[in-house]
Amino acid sequence: MADSPVELPGRLAILPFRNKVLLPGAIVRIRCTNPSSVKLVEQELWQKEEKGLIGVLPVRDLEAGAVGSLLSPGVGSDSGEGSSKAGVSPVETSKQDTKNGKEPIHWHSKGVAARALHLSRGVEKPSGRVTYIVVLEGLCRFSVQELSTRGSYHVARVSRLDMTKTELEQAEQDPDLIALSRQFKATAMELISVLEQKQKTVSRTKVLLDTVPVYRLADIFVASFEISFEEQLSMLDSVDLKVRLSKATELVDRHLQSILVAEKITQKVEGQLSKSQKEFLLRQQMRAIKEELGDNDDDEDDVVALERKMQNAGMPANIWKHAQRELRRLRKMQPQQPGYSSSRAYLELLADLPWQKVSEERELDLRAAKESLDWDHYGLTKVKQRIIEYLAVRKLKPDARGPVLCFVGPPGVGKTSLASSIAKALNRKFIRISLGGVKDEADIRGHRRTYIGSMPGRLIDGLKRVSVSNPVMLLDEIDKTGSDVRGDPASALLEVLDPEQNKTFNDHYLNVPFDLSKVIFVATANRMQPIPPPLLDRMEVIELPGYTPEEKLKIAMKHLIPRVLEQHGLSSAYLQIPEAMVKLIIERYTREAGVRNLERNLAALARAAAVKVAEQANTLRLGKEIQPITTTLLDSRLADGGEVEMEVIPMGHDISNTYENPSPMIVDEAMLEKVLGPPRFDDREAADRVASPGVSVGLVWTSFGGEVQFVEATAMVGKGDLHLTGQLGDVIKESAQLALTWVWIFLSLICIDEILLLYLF
Repeated sequence: MADSPVELPGRLAILPFRNKVLLPGAIVRIRCTNPSSVKLVEQELWQKEEKGLIGVLPVRDLEAGAVGSLLSPGVGSDSGEGSSKAGVSPVETSKQDTKNGKEPIHWHSKGVAARALHLSRGVEKPSGRVTYIVVLEGLCRFSVQELSTRGSYHVARVSRLDMTKTELEQAEQDPDLIALSRQFKATAMELISVLEQKQKTVSRTKVLLDTVPVYRLADIFVASFEISFEEQLSMLDSVDLKVRLSKATELVDRHLQSILVAEKITQKVEGQLSKSQKEFLLRQQMRAIKEELGDNDDDEDDVVALERKMQNAGMPANIWKHAQRELRRLRKMQPQQPGYSSSRAYLELLADLPWQKVSEERELDLRAAKESLDWDHYGLTKVKQRIIEYLAVRKLKPDARGPVLCFVGPPGVGKTSLASSIAKALNRKFIRISLGGVKDEADIRGHRRTYIGSMPGRLIDGLKRVSVSNPVMLLDEIDKTGSDVRGDPASALLEVLDPEQNKTFNDHYLNVPFDLSKVIFVATANRMQPIPPPLLDRMEVIELPGYTPEEKLKIAMKHLIPRVLEQHGLSSAYLQIPEAMVKLIIERYTREAGVRNLERNLAALARAAAVKVAEQANTLRLGKEIQPITTTLLDSRLADGGEVEMEVIPMGHDISNTYENPSPMIVDEAMLEKVLGPPRFDDREAADRVASPGVSVGLVWTSFGGEVQFVEATAMVGKGDLHLTGQLGDVIKESAQLALTWVWIFLSLICIDEILLLYLF
């Protein structure tokens, strides 16, 4: 740093600084990329090396207020500079070029002469553009007398503003200046003492107070502060030493007071920190330390990642505002607070819900859909026809609000698989919601967030799992919902299944409306009677009757047997079940509306076959080339402690023939009785028992199809009273009383007929 006055030439090349000021004694690092500035640096600094001097003039934005005088030349050539963003100080030169006098550059009337302490030249790839990185040191102030152009950059005729060496020596004898110097040094020393507690590099600044003249100290200290552009210009315009020291003392004192106030606030806040807050503060400091050391494994903050995830969720505007409020509340909380985890879980749910994401539906092919239904389901002609009609309406009008289909029938007739086939035909995701045994309304609407362990309802949770807003949702076992003090789930389903209301479905946990109108709802039930009439009114009931023995036989041969063999690792090469045996299983071992017990019996046969196949696969049949070793020889060799000789099979030897290829097992009646046991049902039983006097056949209806029961009567002496035993229902008791009444009526008629016959004869 030069303390002696610099010899200033009459003309200087001008480098503009946008909204920044270079003060004498200050050092800045800039990057020159603009062609005009590159030309200036190359000709005035690079070629002249240490002798090169340039002038730095502040350039004001057009919207900035006027402080000091401005120079506005009518015509200017290209001049401008953009500072680097990486590794370069925030000092910038002008980015706005003046072209053909249309937009004049607003130059400040005073500037600072500067010299280059360091120059480095580079070439950008792949453009090949030349750039310079320059470290400049401010030397002295000057005023612009005339501004002109030299090629692509500006040149100014300048006059020196700083005092000469003789003038400085005389000014140093001024008592007022001496007092101002002492005051400035005292304030600066106090600032250094405060900063010394935080920064170790402040000791270098102490040396400056003793070695650097006070008129340079004022500029150096002010250049190190973050002050406004207007204050920087004011400091640049302060040519008089007294004015300059006064302003510098004011700025240093203001900076000192701001540091003291910040420390006071910090101490006050730290004194009020609780244990959890201190832990949070330490964790934040630890995270900052890890980031500085490069040991931080997290690429981004969790809350920032959550906010980005919420922005990509596509929420409606009103819900996004609500989410932003919750996010701001989360930012103010600490992870150790009780409500932090619940608030975060709520925001993650909002981010995971498919607000706008839908499954892309392909063009419906009714022929293909019909073939798929016929392949997956045998029989059920009317049911499949209704599904095809439903799909046809969806093809003609995709946004049509179709009815909610409710498949009613006994277990095992294919209600769930029909719903899955609808989703497959529409190319939509399928989700199953089981409602069996649900008695709490919160399972449908969700819990309120005020409760501990609150969760969203099953509908919202299902949509979160499938990640689309238009799945096919199966409400399984809708007839088995109950009600208690916690509410009625069936009443909550009224809003879900109503097309006019489910557009704004309000889950208690979510607490914002969610559109369920894109969801295709399908319900299943075993009986219609338990379903409340209002809920039943919102659905179109499609009854699925039980299968006939012929239909069961076709289903078993076409679907069940191949599936059972595949599930047990078998094929027709290992197990064959003839059609006649399947018919016997249907008649003698199953009596149901569906085919579930039939599939279980077929699986029992497959397991029995799997045991034999596995045993045969472990049996090694010796080939002709391998000499068998008898048990006696083997035992004697081992008893004598000798070695057992083994034959090594050559590489070219085919060992596939050494394994026995099992012949397929064909199921017969003997295997049926061995695996499944004796027949459970016999058709001859009804004929034999009905042939006996006093035995009749009754049919009992159940939700699973029905049962055949035998009613036996025996003549005995008694009083004519009726006694009912066992746990009988009211309907059975009423039927017994009705039967007894019928017997008495017809018995009296028979008696009257006998009396009339005796009278007549």
